[in-house]
Amino acid sequence: MAPHPEVAAYRAARAAAGTPPLYAQTLSEARAADLAAIRAGAGAVEPVTEVRDERFPGPAGELPLRVYRPTGSGPLPTLVYFFGGGWTLGSIDTADGICRRLANAVPCQVVTVGYRLAPEHPFPAAVHDCHAATSWIARHADELGVDPTRLAVGGDSAGGNLAAAVTLLSRTDGPPLAAQLLVYPNTDSSGEPAGDDDPALFNRRSVAWYRTHYLADPAHARDPLASPLLADDLSGLPPALVVTAELDPLRAEGQRYAERLRDAGVPTRLDHYPGMIHGFFAMPGAFTDGRRAQERAAAFLREHFGLPAVDGPADAAVPVVTSGPVAGDG
Repeated sequence: MAPHPEVAAYRAARAAAGTPPLYAQTLSEARAADLAAIRAGAGAVEPVTEVRDERFPGPAGELPLRVYRPTGSGPLPTLVYFFGGGWTLGSIDTADGICRRLANAVPCQVVTVGYRLAPEHPFPAAVHDCHAATSWIARHADELGVDPTRLAVGGDSAGGNLAAAVTLLSRTDGPPLAAQLLVYPNTDSSGEPAGDDDPALFNRRSVAWYRTHYLADPAHARDPLASPLLADDLSGLPPALVVTAELDPLRAEGQRYAERLRDAGVPTRLDHYPGMIHGFFAMPGAFTDGRRAQERAAAFLREHFGLPAVDGPADAAVPVVTSGPVAGDG
């Protein structure tokens, strides 16, 4: 598993700077450092037609939403996006770059949700916040300019975990969903974390640190809303794109989730990026494959929103191992 040259350079720079791993910092320090690192790797801020902040009534009080709207009038297809950060770090600012690029590239409206964080609010607070937000957005489609027949969920890392959990809740409780975008998602917190202990990169100690904050009761690790891979039945879920990175300790569980979705008859595509690390999707300014992965995610959403294909980089040959666009392929 050789790192991509851009990954090798990134790792060397972090090692030379003596950047401490997030799990070696206080929560307040880690939250600030996480946002700073994402902003540093996000590249130029991409303008969109409109960005506005809203609030919605969450299960335990009001929570923030941020709406990114591209050019266009009337109801738009909408992606509800959940930021990453191990359920412990992050805010609606964390996913700002991703939301702007996807809003323009699809194009679609993107709404990101300021769910409650652990350890102050452990599992299942974030899951229920995210499902409540998705349901509220669907119910207020007219005032938010949402086409409720073209509503999708997505997220990276812990946000991917939350998106997967929301699809499980929405299967029985609504709202109907057109697609799910799962970027290096946590799907199984019940076993020992995989990978090594390289302190310059996201590693198995990082995974364990986040789990400790989120799962106040270790028994919760076997709840499908915490570990979607452990759900008895994944049938009837929306079409999925699962993105994984070769040097990510979450790689195997993401790939297993894609396989289980396919086995359950869910149209699923797995995009695997050789030589890449956890977090690359959020840092297209640092990693060329981050930009490519966002382009391919936009193409996936276009397809499932029923929008015309766009000729360009998303359709070009890229160094990605892609497995099957439909259930049973690959």
